[in-house]
Amino acid sequence: MKNNPKVEDNFPWDQTMRNHFTTFPKFLLSSILLISILCIFYTVSFSNSSNKDLNIITAVHGGREEVAVAPPPVPSPKPSPSSKTTLRQIVFGIAASARLWDHRKNYIKLWWKAQMRGVVWLDKGVKPGIDDHLLPQKMISGDTSKFKYNNPKGHRSAIRISRIVSETLRLGLDDVRWFVMGDDDTFFVPDNLVRVLSKYDHNQFYYIGSSSESHLQNINFSYGMAYGGGGFAISYPLAKALAKMQDRCIQRYPGLYGSDDRIHACMAELGVPLTKEPGFHQYDVFGNLLGLLSAHPVAPLVSIHHLDKVEPIFPNMNRVQALKRLNIPINLDSAALMQQSVCYDKTRSWTVSVSWGYTVQIYRGIFSVREMEMPARTFLNWYKRADYTGFAFNTRPVTRHVCQKPFVYYLSKASYNKVMNQTVSEHVQHQVSNPDCKWKMADPSRIERVEVYRKPDPNLWDKPPRRNCCRVLPTKKKGTMVIDVGVCGDDEVIELR
Repeated sequence: MKNNPKVEDNFPWDQTMRNHFTTFPKFLLSSILLISILCIFYTVSFSNSSNKDLNIITAVHGGREEVAVAPPPVPSPKPSPSSKTTLRQIVFGIAASARLWDHRKNYIKLWWKAQMRGVVWLDKGVKPGIDDHLLPQKMISGDTSKFKYNNPKGHRSAIRISRIVSETLRLGLDDVRWFVMGDDDTFFVPDNLVRVLSKYDHNQFYYIGSSSESHLQNINFSYGMAYGGGGFAISYPLAKALAKMQDRCIQRYPGLYGSDDRIHACMAELGVPLTKEPGFHQYDVFGNLLGLLSAHPVAPLVSIHHLDKVEPIFPNMNRVQALKRLNIPINLDSAALMQQSVCYDKTRSWTVSVSWGYTVQIYRGIFSVREMEMPARTFLNWYKRADYTGFAFNTRPVTRHVCQKPFVYYLSKASYNKVMNQTVSEHVQHQVSNPDCKWKMADPSRIERVEVYRKPDPNLWDKPPRRNCCRVLPTKKKGTMVIDVGVCGDDEVIELR
């Protein structure tokens, strides 16, 4: 019996077909490889083009598919590493009244510098003055009669003032990073303003300022609003965005009271929240600023507002004279201005609080730093009520006990010792009549003056915030206390005992 023939024998294939089946696996492999390369190329190309073209977003609403076109993502411009912000790159827009100009221009002259740029925006023209070269240029605000205003308690000049940033932008000044808004009764510390704004990327949308000291003011307006008198800063790109929509925005809010809440409303529509910096001070208070300034937050002092509402910050002089006195420490070491340090004279059981460039206060007894860093209520709130719940921060009462009243020493003069690289400031006791204290302890009234030594530190705010330490130094000078203020040592702690 024969064996079964092979399949090949029963079905003789053509040699060409055999060759085809022999090469087929190679062809299949090549095809798969080619398709894979094409897929990868298509994926990369689509990914790149999607960054350039509009994004397509598909959404379903009630069973109906809708297609929305989203704007392309905007890459975040990186801050220029070439240089820090300078005073020249900040442009001021100052709201002023022609009626008060002759008086309030004296405040501006105290802080304005020749290298600065800005405009005083007035409601109408004023006569040229012989001191105009010491001031920013003056301009008349644009007509706002077309805008609606129906707040019964306010004044429609709020519309004019709210447009100052946009009008200043339209002047077309070059190399601008920030626009800063302020009032004609606001005193700025320009170098500290630069220090604060240098922390932020001016290429991004920033709205920087602070809220009111009055709790009720913040409730009535907003805790998220920058108060215009204390000043606020708007980055250049945000100012451009504001200028494009502000007039339409203003028309939507005819019932708002002031200019700063109109700015805030427009910022809300732009989606930009307030970045709070505690050195901008609205000072919605009346009376004596001693308690506030001698317990200043651990932050650069940027501005002081309502100069006509509060008492002169130094006694026995008018407001302009007092601010001239403040310029002495500003010119020596602006970064340290009003920064509080607390230390103890343990041999005499005294607590000493130094507000650099302003006051030294000596208390009988030992008080904790936690208590001393709270402002003493030497002032009334905006509604002129002695109600401590009306403030937006912690305060402590002014003591009525004669033995616990502080002895206050105000700055009288200051200078810089180049050889020692330190400032020396002299503070003289403010004489007030008080009944005698019956406590059997050392009497601070015998201290007539206090000398404070400090090495200037222009980079103070480039480091994490921390209070400086102060030390009471031994001295043979009669009627004098000597204090050293400076960076705290590695293990230096302000301990009660």
